[in-house]
Amino acid sequence: MTLQIGVVGCGAIGQDHIRRLTCTLSGARVVAVNDIDPQQAQHAVTAYGLNAEVYVDGHALIDAPDVQAVLVTSWGPTHEEFVLKSIARGKPVFCEKPLAVTAEGCMRIIEAEQAHGRRLVQVGFMRPYDAGYRALKAVIDSGTIGVPLMLHCAHRNPSVGERYTTDMAITDTLIHELDVLRWMLGEDYVSAQVVYPKRSRSASPHLADPQIVLLETTSGVRIDVEIFVNCQYGYDIQCEVVGESGIAKLPDPPTVSLKHAARNGSAIMTDWKERFIASYDVELQAFIDGVRNGALTGPSSWDGYAAAVAADACVLAQKSGKVEQITLPAQPAFYP
Repeated sequence: MTLQIGVVGCGAIGQDHIRRLTCTLSGARVVAVNDIDPQQAQHAVTAYGLNAEVYVDGHALIDAPDVQAVLVTSWGPTHEEFVLKSIARGKPVFCEKPLAVTAEGCMRIIEAEQAHGRRLVQVGFMRPYDAGYRALKAVIDSGTIGVPLMLHCAHRNPSVGERYTTDMAITDTLIHELDVLRWMLGEDYVSAQVVYPKRSRSASPHLADPQIVLLETTSGVRIDVEIFVNCQYGYDIQCEVVGESGIAKLPDPPTVSLKHAARNGSAIMTDWKERFIASYDVELQAFIDGVRNGALTGPSSWDGYAAAVAADACVLAQKSGKVEQITLPAQPAFYP
């Protein structure tokens, strides 16, 4: 059975997913597309040679009888309504982050999904599918370095646009660490604090950059994450786990070592889509396979909610300068 997918949102990530569904992955095809700009939706159809209908309304796309599953890659504030509509129609839905722009919105999705009676939602957190993070988690789980005590992490971008704001360092950037570190350690967070180093001259006047986020987990693991979105030199993701008896570090992407013009070095990526291109492929293939097999296994609505609660606390800590508590209710048995 070929899974027939409708895509709501044909921006950069939407078109990238359409490309991989059409050219890279197996078991699915795009039969419907929608975007707030109909010309952009039509461009996606033309660019990838799709035999797909262009819908002017995302809700109509979800209602379409030939759409068996939905990809939500639209503007973040619209995610909640389209995910809830998909659940109401009993259609599996892959939703790019954020699941909703508030923790309350994520909880509404959780309640709707539980009322439906089975998992229908996978959230687009791709880092748990990255080979490097999986290898790092395997080392932690094996006990080779002992119990983790500290994590030192960095999320660096060469630059960001003028519309990027201080709180987006949490909601658009750190949100990936909030998800993957929780998955890697198997623990929730209990507190967050944000401190500001000396400000980079490359940052826009309205942007505090860099920032350092300090997190604590339920068992007392301490995590520091440097967020530096105007680092200039490249896109650089780092994670070092300090255990009781050793240290494990996330590997850098493989690159060719080059000796040239009296220099010895290797290239650094500048595009986040290239850095995690393989994990995007694996996560979306997992969604397709999960729908076809009747059991989704990727990041759940609860994972989306947990990340949103932690992000809310971090944004509050940005403004207060204090250590802010992070409190989650008990995880429902519905999400094992």
